[in-house]
Amino acid sequence: MANADHGGQPAEGFGATATGGARTRLRAARLGLWLIAAVLAARQLAVVLATPRGERLTDLETWVGPNGVLHVNGSLYASTRFTGTPFGGLALKPLTRSAEQALGWGWTFGTLLLVVALGLIAARALPPPVGRRTALLAAPVAVSLLMLSLPVRNTLWLGQTSIIPVLLVLLGCFTARGQRTSGLLIGVAAALQPTLLLFTPLLWCTGRRRAALATGATFAACTGLAWAAMPHDSHRYWVHHMAGVGLGGPADGLANQSLHGALLRLGLNGPLEVALFLSLGAAVAFLALRRAVRCFRDGQLLLAVAITGCAAIVVSPTAWQHQLLWVLLTVVGRVGRRASDRYVWPVTVIVVMTLPAKMILPNMASLNPVRDNVVLLAALTAATAVPFLSRTSPYYRAPLPVAHAPAAPARFRHVPPWPVLRRVLTRPNLLLELLLLRVAYAAYSQVRLAATGGSNSAGRAEAEEHGMQVYDLERTLRLDIERWVNHTVVGIGWLRDFLDHYYTSFHFIVPLAVLAVLYWRRPGDYRWARSALGFATLLALLGFWLYPLAPPRLMPTLGFIDTVHGTQDFSQPDYGTLTALTNQYAAMPSLHFGWSLWCGVVIAVLASRWWMKALGLLHPLLTGVSIVATANHWVLDAAGGAVVVAAGFGLTYLLSGPRAATAAAAERERTPARKTVRG
Repeated sequence: MANADHGGQPAEGFGATATGGARTRLRAARLGLWLIAAVLAARQLAVVLATPRGERLTDLETWVGPNGVLHVNGSLYASTRFTGTPFGGLALKPLTRSAEQALGWGWTFGTLLLVVALGLIAARALPPPVGRRTALLAAPVAVSLLMLSLPVRNTLWLGQTSIIPVLLVLLGCFTARGQRTSGLLIGVAAALQPTLLLFTPLLWCTGRRRAALATGATFAACTGLAWAAMPHDSHRYWVHHMAGVGLGGPADGLANQSLHGALLRLGLNGPLEVALFLSLGAAVAFLALRRAVRCFRDGQLLLAVAITGCAAIVVSPTAWQHQLLWVLLTVVGRVGRRASDRYVWPVTVIVVMTLPAKMILPNMASLNPVRDNVVLLAALTAATAVPFLSRTSPYYRAPLPVAHAPAAPARFRHVPPWPVLRRVLTRPNLLLELLLLRVAYAAYSQVRLAATGGSNSAGRAEAEEHGMQVYDLERTLRLDIERWVNHTVVGIGWLRDFLDHYYTSFHFIVPLAVLAVLYWRRPGDYRWARSALGFATLLALLGFWLYPLAPPRLMPTLGFIDTVHGTQDFSQPDYGTLTALTNQYAAMPSLHFGWSLWCGVVIAVLASRWWMKALGLLHPLLTGVSIVATANHWVLDAAGGAVVVAAGFGLTYLLSGPRAATAAAAERERTPARKTVRG
């Protein structure tokens, strides 16, 4: 009886079926993730090998090409093009016997294999307890993230060796048998990148003293071997260049994401900069090692290794962008007591390591110090400040759950299609939300700029043809009021100035203000409103791509007057693009009107007073008048904007169900009814 269900069938058979289904889904998910990793690897390989010679593997050709510094007589550092240690040059010397083309293919494939090995080791090193699903899916996810990361992409493009030291350290920490073998591998890594000697005190303080001694001895032996074989180069590297300082690009270049490079970019130099760099570097090393030792004793060895690697980035005189993989490994650390905060650190790390800094932060002079050093700041905070949770914390495995709106019957069956996406009542993390909005807007700008219809001339011809199609359709529907409104407003100076100002000023201010108020005062409603706006913008991007459209002001034969940008010089072949900053043919649908309509609907639904609702609805009305009067959009563009906004609200309702307030009200109505029935 204990082994039978209520239908009389053995429970074991039912459980086996359910387990078999879960295993099948898990196997399919794992296969899909590996396919994604393979596609990303193939894409990186194709990008490198499809690039003409002389533009790819430039560092590799500089080292071992026909005229490479490792192939000719003389010093490795005569031209400062070679930035590795003398031991690195000694190890690369045998590769000079291979032809450059064959070496390029072999080197690129070999680098891909090293990346895969790195991802597999990192996945196996996750701190216990690790569920079976996580263990099976972690490896392809890790490999995919590595393939997308800027350090790996730069390494493949340049033909660099920066993956090898990271892989050697991970091999020494997680796969080597015996402390001596572990120290040997880490020592070789330190001989290639000297700042990795920071792992020596980590090993010593965590009780692995034989490994620490072996690390130091191996580093000394490799460096001594290179000194005996190349005394002149060794003296030049270690003494003249002070362990590589000054080799390669300028130390204050943006590619150098070390503390030394940041201080130089801030205008410091000379003895003051050196003293500040040494003192701050020592403080960072001390704090990072203390945190790493705590993580090691807590059973989070991979996080301890990543923190130490981040400290090595900070204290290195030069840490070029292809050497920054340690920051990506800190993604394994858990931060935040609430489940909604758990994704802040991983998302931040992934964004920083996969996207250029100009997509993360706006191009504002006041943000230059942050944007220019964003990877360094990520490494610095990971090494010294990020509050990683201990495995003994009750929130490590069970963070405070997200508050969802109670389930309520929707207007349609099977809405939402996935109950896990139902309405959330709590506000999202502010840092994560700002990062999401910035990256989403940067991606929107890039896609909008790319949707030009090909070349400028081709895009112009197609956009003007579509403009005539829209104009003819409006004349058929008797909606062609744009020219009359445009010329009427031009004759009224104050009205023209007001509509010009309204068109240029309120497009961003009002939506951002609505989002800010909702985030602070109505967090439960902020999520659905933001999602609706996001869906509408995505649909608009699809319209820009599929139907490039010239606005009235860029139609040469129709006589419209551009009141905002001034008179257009139609004799110039690229007049329609104005600048390279925006796509002037992204007119259908009109997001000027669409975003204003979104603001009006949200305010009308959520505002508590009638005059607020009226002001909210007045905004899309004034925006619609301004886009037509300034000759920036057709009337049908505004209709297209209304369609994508309606679709955005519809998709939000479909995926997450009724609004939180509606769901809560429905739940309150059902609760008394249940009590009455029970009574």
